[in-house]
Amino acid sequence: MNEKEIIVGGQAVIEGVMMRAPNSYAVAVRRPDGTIVSQAERLPKMGERHPLLKLPVLRGGAILIHSMALGIRALNFSATVAFEEEAESAGDKGKGAGGATAAGSIAFALFFNITLFIVLPLLLTNIIFIWLGWAGTESAATGGEAAGAASKIGVLIDWLRIHLRPVRPSVGFNLVDGLIRMIFFITMIWGFSKLQDIRRVFEYHGAEHKTVFTWEAGEELTVANARRHPRQHPRCGTSFLMVVMLVSIVLFSIVRFDSLPLNLLTRIALVPLIAGISYEVIRAAGRKETSPIFRLMTLPGIWLQNVTTREPSDDQLEVAIYALSESLKLEPAEAWNGAPRVTAPSTIA
Repeated sequence: MNEKEIIVGGQAVIEGVMMRAPNSYAVAVRRPDGTIVSQAERLPKMGERHPLLKLPVLRGGAILIHSMALGIRALNFSATVAFEEEAESAGDKGKGAGGATAAGSIAFALFFNITLFIVLPLLLTNIIFIWLGWAGTESAATGGEAAGAASKIGVLIDWLRIHLRPVRPSVGFNLVDGLIRMIFFITMIWGFSKLQDIRRVFEYHGAEHKTVFTWEAGEELTVANARRHPRQHPRCGTSFLMVVMLVSIVLFSIVRFDSLPLNLLTRIALVPLIAGISYEVIRAAGRKETSPIFRLMTLPGIWLQNVTTREPSDDQLEVAIYALSESLKLEPAEAWNGAPRVTAPSTIA
């Protein structure tokens, strides 16, 4: 195995970058005083502990869950380092509340994402199809029933009751649902990009991509080399979105009911399966990243990265290089097979 075959990836965190190699990961964060601190660990092989997770589709869902957990750990570490002055001033009381705060944040994030990207798109699509008469209902009857309501609240209740009658999802229904979901996502990302703190994270996202490109090109991990590479990478997680949307459209058109609550629960329950199938599609197409199919599948993600990445500074590139170097140092000897070992960059004190 040569250097390029050691596939690496990463994630931007608060004032830092998490880099992951096949058997290890490291997160590097710049402290308020300008120094860089890191945390690195070897990763257990899920397939050795649970052989079933080696199977196609199942492994995709497992990798997604593991990546989310690893990302949360990296974010918690970066927050602790980046805001260590505030944490110290909070004292022991702040330390005791950390676990509860993290659990509460995860629960809120899950609720928020399910509501915004599953519940609301389904309800809005259902309303649109009935309102426009695409579900075989007469839109004129809607106005007559609503007009007969005695109050504004009654009008709203009658309107919702009429427009939330279950519509059996078709391919067209799921195309509209997927479009609404994508509009929500792009709008949210665009809004976040206007916040200064999020712009800093997007800059570190760009630093992560430039560093990965440098490694894949077989170049020395230096700021000068990384600066020359683009900040949009075809294997970024944003390129995963188009595949997920297409797979969900097909799957939701197959597994469907004449019940709005059942369709909603089904969409939530099918998320791991959709992730697993999407992973296999990306994996198959990505075996040759120069193939037209892979380029077509990742093109929407490349466009979206114009929003989710920003040009990083040299200081941010240093942090990304440091994280990748620390991760690669933990890779087992058999993974290198004679390739030169990587040490921490000399630009970092």
